[in-house]
Amino acid sequence: MTSDKLADLAYQARLDARSGTLDGPTANLAPGCVQANLAILPRALATDFLHFCQRNPKPCPLLAMSEPGNPFLPELGRDIDIRTDIPRYRVWRHGELVAEPRDVREFWRDDLVSFLMGCSFSFEEAMLENKLPVRHIEQGCNVPMYRTSIPTNPAGVFSGPMVVTMRPLKAADAIRAIQVTSRFPSVHGAPVHLGDPAEIGIADINNPDYGDPVEIREGEIPVFWACGVTPQSVVAAVKPEYCITHAPGYMLVTDLLNSRVAVF
Repeated sequence: MTSDKLADLAYQARLDARSGTLDGPTANLAPGCVQANLAILPRALATDFLHFCQRNPKPCPLLAMSEPGNPFLPELGRDIDIRTDIPRYRVWRHGELVAEPRDVREFWRDDLVSFLMGCSFSFEEAMLENKLPVRHIEQGCNVPMYRTSIPTNPAGVFSGPMVVTMRPLKAADAIRAIQVTSRFPSVHGAPVHLGDPAEIGIADINNPDYGDPVEIREGEIPVFWACGVTPQSVVAAVKPEYCITHAPGYMLVTDLLNSRVAVF
């Protein structure tokens, strides 16, 4: 498919989110296009959060940062309005979730800065091309996400535990998945852990903190990637006075191409 046709698919996904037609996780939507996590913070916290992303490139691989009060991000795609173009948002006050709206125009402020970070939904295209199973796509549900005992590197007021996504794979497939996803550091890259979830502080693999549980079949091991929901875990720990994020699994579909962000 040409780059123009891929961009058209991404644009339609955003229009569907804007109109309310799209109301579900965005995994495998507009395959070939980069998807992005979102964190929106007041300008007073923007420098600290920028440094947090720079110090934690695995969970927070920064793709774009807006000017204060500007909801438009033309560098990520045609006609993007960050207030409307994600299927579902979360609004936080002092670390508490207070709303999960379909758009955030009524919550917008002139001092808000948007941060867009790469998402592992992007590298799933390459996994599928390599005949690697992606269980949440097979089962038609959201990817399972877990808070871990892996610490992030603090920056200013921001610190807290890393969040990970999980995809079960056979050992040989896990090795291939490492090779495949290592090509995409701007959308989380290679896994951060394979095997025993207890080693990274996950008590119950069948009870994710975000998303849905998926089947782990005989002969498979859980494989964990850093996740862009990490800022939401950090928000819950740090309790900034105001923050807007995407709902876990509900991403911004950009016009950027996965093939252009691969490093080799």
